[in-house]
Amino acid sequence: MKDISTYGIWKYVDSGKEAADLFIMNHAGNGDIVITQDIGLTSTLLLKGVHVISPKGVVFDESGIQTALLFTVLNAMARRRGVYGKGPKPFHSEDRARFMTELTKILSKFAGI
Repeated sequence: MKDISTYGIWKYVDSGKEAADLFIMNHAGNGDIVITQDIGLTSTLLLKGVHVISPKGVVFDESGIQTALLFTVLNAMARRRGVYGKGPKPFHSEDRARFMTELTKILSKFAGI
């Protein structure tokens, strides 16, 4: 069995609804990388200089986050009215490839490549 401590530092948080988000917001800082699809969390992290990428390889930046937040609010309002969409699109191999490409770009900036 491999020692998981060689793969990073594991943090355990409460099981509350926003506990993980709050931990990330309070501990991520300028230059860190966070992988999330939570648009609200993303908007907060971008203000702190955090690099944010979705699991499907979408790199978020300040120029597009306002539009993403607007769609999040509109979708929440529609759900409250009983309008439900089809759910998230399936994860494809293209998504994995885009994620690897974009994460490599971010990491290359750190390495000065």
